[in-house]
Amino acid sequence: MISATRSEALAVLAELCNLSPDVRLGQLFAHLGFLGEDQTGRSLWDIDDEQLLAVLYHHRAELANRHAATPNQMLQPTGADDLGSQVATRQ
Repeated sequence: MISATRSEALAVLAELCNLSPDVRLGQLFAHLGFLGEDQTGRSLWDIDDEQLLAVLYHHRAELANRHAATPNQMLQPTGADDLGSQVATRQ
């Protein structure tokens, strides 16, 4: 029987796939490997299921925040970047 942690990790992995449909599964695994090494200091091969679950949740939160921020960015006036660069050049 599959453990509760492993089932939960697979469910979060499915959510990650839904949040980033343009990312291939191999790319997602590679990215999770880099995140796991950064967060735990261990390679994907050596990471515990609980640690991997934490990495998955962390990445899911990052993607969810990115998706939540996208509509707000679209509401900015098109000249907002130009205004910022004009202010920076005046100083």
